[in-house]
Amino acid sequence: MVQALGDCGITARVWCVTRGAVSVGSGDRVVSPVQTALWGLGRSAALDLPVRWGGLVDLPVVFDERTGGLLRRVLTGDEDQVAVRESGVYGRRLVRAGGSGAAGAEARLSGSVLITGGTGGLGGHVARWAVARGAEHVVLVSRRGEQADGVSGLREELMALGAGVTVEACDVADREALAAVLGAIPGEFPLTAVVHAAGIGDHHAPVEGLEFERLDAVLRAKMVSAWHLHELTAGLELQAFVLFSSGAASWGAGGQAAYAAANAFLDGLAGYRHGAGLAATSVAWGLWAGPGMGAADVDSVEGYRRRGVFPMEPGLAMAALERAVGDGSVTLTVTNTDWERFAPSFTVERPSALLSGIPEVRKALALSGVQPGGESALRRRLSGLGEKERTRALLDLVRREAAVTLGFDNADALPQGRAFRDVGFDSLTAVELRNKLASATGLVLPASLVFDYPTPAALAEHLGSELLGTVEAAPVTPVITAALDEPIAIVGMGCRFPGGVSSPEQLWDAVVSSVDAMSEFPADRGWDLVGDDFARVGGFVEDVAGFD
Repeated sequence: MVQALGDCGITARVWCVTRGAVSVGSGDRVVSPVQTALWGLGRSAALDLPVRWGGLVDLPVVFDERTGGLLRRVLTGDEDQVAVRESGVYGRRLVRAGGSGAAGAEARLSGSVLITGGTGGLGGHVARWAVARGAEHVVLVSRRGEQADGVSGLREELMALGAGVTVEACDVADREALAAVLGAIPGEFPLTAVVHAAGIGDHHAPVEGLEFERLDAVLRAKMVSAWHLHELTAGLELQAFVLFSSGAASWGAGGQAAYAAANAFLDGLAGYRHGAGLAATSVAWGLWAGPGMGAADVDSVEGYRRRGVFPMEPGLAMAALERAVGDGSVTLTVTNTDWERFAPSFTVERPSALLSGIPEVRKALALSGVQPGGESALRRRLSGLGEKERTRALLDLVRREAAVTLGFDNADALPQGRAFRDVGFDSLTAVELRNKLASATGLVLPASLVFDYPTPAALAEHLGSELLGTVEAAPVTPVITAALDEPIAIVGMGCRFPGGVSSPEQLWDAVVSSVDAMSEFPADRGWDLVGDDFARVGGFVEDVAGFD
């Protein structure tokens, strides 16, 4: 729908409504993890298409009149990730994990531990951890199996620690193949834990260009395989069932809509299993250092660093996994993030309360930019120039800093009238340029600077007005002409409709609640119903005698 609206030039915001896809507390069960995937998709849509995205609302399984009233208020409020329950409306927040569970609780394993993605970098770390925690046998599952790089060395290392090792080549999304792997686990070492750490390769696909085939491939690799693991082990008393999710599911990921959706499903599956009394822990990881999830693309990692997200050392990550499993956490995000750097770029195009529970984020957003540095050297230099020279100096400054931000050799690739978006600026690089210009000018500049003044010429003119008090150019707002071709409901002034409706509010309630307005034939019409061949019910307005 978001893609279709864009194709039609319509900027109406799209809201996604689910039912039972999230949990607001221990007594609130996740009943549909498939719908949880839509929350990951929506979080990415908010970053990819901030103008066209409205938000996410989860409704309770039982939808009543009160819930309908709360839903109407949500759609006109400021929150964009909410759950409506009988007890009220809950906004989603990312907060620091407390010391839930027993302090210093250790995960204790035994028997066999099955690890998907077991021959990769992450799988190796997990296998060593499992053996250190008591696993007597590990089953390493991957697509390449014995053909994967480094398998023989990993096997020897684990066996030297006293564990048996089985390596299986298996597509975990193939239910029959997975069942065969599970069936081959030695009886003397029964399966006691599952760690689903299988990753996927290229998962870059923005919402606007996302095609079904790409979405299906990513979902199959993550969702389908996780569901098979759940179903095939649901009858076992597992000590742990761990799902490796991603930070993309926690706060969304621009350009990675399918990946965010698939990982959000893993979080939903953990909640679903927990509600059913089964072992479940889903860890949404940030970047890992070294080979493994999220660290293969050097350029991508450098981009994350500039944004404030840094790779974690494997030892630190495994300590976090130990705590999560030992404490019985259901969902947890583990990331090495500089929140003061991350928050401005995350909210530059679309305000979000998601991170407001983190103190550093509140501090960064409250500052709204670099503090003024008094009269800058630039201001003094500009004051001695004529108008044309000032304009040229500011334009050179903007183009030079923009070129450095994007990694260009010189400013020639940045014509003064070309939009920043067209040359590669996104929310991350926009904030980076803002910081450079704030430092150079001593001005307090908003994080949305590049989007408020979308060309070098417009931005240079704005800086001049701020520095020297000249007439300020108004922010350039792109105008989109939309041809509306949608049905319009025209309601009569009397607003009399079947089902006892006599006001616009009652009509809306009836529509939202899907009220059945059909009733038996009224007795005040003076109709003669002859024979047996006539309808028994119909839609009738009340108090017809009151009409002129």
